[in-house]
Amino acid sequence: MHLIGTIAGNTPYVGLLGTVLGIMMTFHTISTSSHMETEAIMVGLSLALKATAIGLVVAIIAVALYNLLVRKAKDILLQWDIRHER
Repeated sequence: MHLIGTIAGNTPYVGLLGTVLGIMMTFHTISTSSHMETEAIMVGLSLALKATAIGLVVAIIAVALYNLLVRKAKDILLQWDIRHER
């Protein structure tokens, strides 16, 4: 369960890192090219933003799964307490 929490917490940062690196690479390509088409710039930026989108999707799924597992664990512990209270 801790692994899922860690994934949920850190995946957006990994996605953001991918976005920053993609934008940096796009800017580097622009600076080294004498003539750059707008289409090529947009392709680079859209690829960079996909990293953030994927990171957010994975994080949202992981948070939902984590919350589901925490709730299930609490239910199991509650049932255990009820059965062994007598």
